[in-house]
Amino acid sequence: MKQNIRQPIITVAGHVDHGKTSILDALRNTSVQEGEAGGITQKISFTSYPKEQLKKTCPLIEKSGINLNIPGFLFIDTPGHAAFTNLRKRGGSLADLAVLVIDINEGIKPQTAEVIQILKINKTPFIIALNKIDKISGWKKIEGDLKNSVESQNPRVKENFTEKYYTLQGSLQSHGFDPDLFYNITDFTKKIAIVPCSAHTREGIPELILMLVGLSEKFLSKRLELHEDPKGVMLEVKKEKANSSIEAILYDGKLKRTDEIAVASLSGEPIVTKIRILEEVKPLSSKFATSEEVNASTGIRMQLVEKTEILPGMPFVKFKNNLKEITEQFKKEIGESIKTDKHGIIAKADSLGSLEALLVLLKQNNVSVVKVGIGEINKADAISAKANLDINELDSVIVGFNVGISEDSKEISSKVKMITNDIVYKIIEDLVFWRKEKQMEIEKKRLMELSSICKVELLPEYVFRNTKPAIFGVRIVGGKLTKKISMIDEDDEKIGNIKNIQSEQKSVEEALEGIEVAVSIPNINYERQLKGKRFLYSNMGESQFKEFKKNKDLLTGSEIKVLKEIAEIKRKEKEDWGM
Repeated sequence: MKQNIRQPIITVAGHVDHGKTSILDALRNTSVQEGEAGGITQKISFTSYPKEQLKKTCPLIEKSGINLNIPGFLFIDTPGHAAFTNLRKRGGSLADLAVLVIDINEGIKPQTAEVIQILKINKTPFIIALNKIDKISGWKKIEGDLKNSVESQNPRVKENFTEKYYTLQGSLQSHGFDPDLFYNITDFTKKIAIVPCSAHTREGIPELILMLVGLSEKFLSKRLELHEDPKGVMLEVKKEKANSSIEAILYDGKLKRTDEIAVASLSGEPIVTKIRILEEVKPLSSKFATSEEVNASTGIRMQLVEKTEILPGMPFVKFKNNLKEITEQFKKEIGESIKTDKHGIIAKADSLGSLEALLVLLKQNNVSVVKVGIGEINKADAISAKANLDINELDSVIVGFNVGISEDSKEISSKVKMITNDIVYKIIEDLVFWRKEKQMEIEKKRLMELSSICKVELLPEYVFRNTKPAIFGVRIVGGKLTKKISMIDEDDEKIGNIKNIQSEQKSVEEALEGIEVAVSIPNINYERQLKGKRFLYSNMGESQFKEFKKNKDLLTGSEIKVLKEIAEIKRKEKEDWGM
């Protein structure tokens, strides 16, 4: 066995409730799934899976004649997207391979699509565990070869399986992949392998291990070469009363408890610290054991001497009095992926990897970002976003990926838009939709500054004063009534400008469609000029009408209807008015 290669790091990811943890439980013969809140993974967990256990769980390794050089696997179970995007190192993904778990009965769900995109961005090789085959109606577990089990099912069951498989195959092809059942593939560099399996009956679990072993041995030997100096990524920071403990992955080299380490920060300036306690995850367990020295790749837990806040997703290296070199390295590493613009929105995420994933997608959607951060949306973010109102209203927005909103920022949240979600694609979708609506609102506001579109119905039973000024009731039939707006009647006679609008005995600036209000117009006599009339319209010039006509996509159906009626009134005197 080659001593100079490490365990491949394998991320298990997929949609909530598709069976990621159950698949891992089947691999490690435990039942973590039952202990999780609501059966959904609450945190990142590692499983160190030694070589001896691989051989025991998967007799197919010896049967296939594979010479097992790797010392085992380090599996990582991830809650939804979370750690998957945390698992980043310079030059791509920290994961050497990924297992994408998909429920055969449900296919690709939003989080599955998200993971597929992240796999693409990071160029991470992956296989698909097509889980829950036992839930196909009438499925029977047939001992022996998995291919034989699939082929030997009752014809109706096999037809059901094939139909679900083809649907999934089509979905994956639309994402740009060429998938096939693993036993049909001859060239694994060209196709994505699908392994039908059941965490419940353990069908397909040996084949899943065989695929991971085979791909690791064939394609990863160069990537798995070990170096002397330790390198890792901080995954989760757990704040406890006296100390914070940090769970991390050591993906290269050898780390000693006596080593000093340098951890990157968002500014790029390293945090240099000694390790107070170093622990390593035990094989096939979620428990940790104290250790003086650990070798990559492995899951570790540390308590650090330095009290400065460590951010999730940040890389760390051994400190060898080389501050300048490390600072340059971190600044380059973080600066390459965390680029901001002179103007733009504010982006927050729960870790460096999540932030990177968010920024990639914002850039793809031509959204500029002025400020970024890790952690919950706070008051300072809200104040910065509010300042954007004066520069560009479209930028008065904060997006938060898998983060909360602090109480003190909520008081400003009515002024700025806050979009948060734990599915990154939903954030992008909501942001694009909001900006489109906001842009239309801005354009409409600019349009309405030219004039207003409005039609009111006179309410003759509510005449409060006949003249100086005339005060009477109206109902807004279409558009919006505003102060100072010039009104005409159905014969294009100028009536005058609205001086005041009252709703429920309070003065208001405007009134919308469907509302009844009292209005005042100076210099008219209601009895002489308005008695017997039914409707009044906002007056407008020909050029204003043409501008409205040109931008009618910004108008509501009732506003377009009122606009047509105004044109008809004007054309009684001038046939080609507004044409």
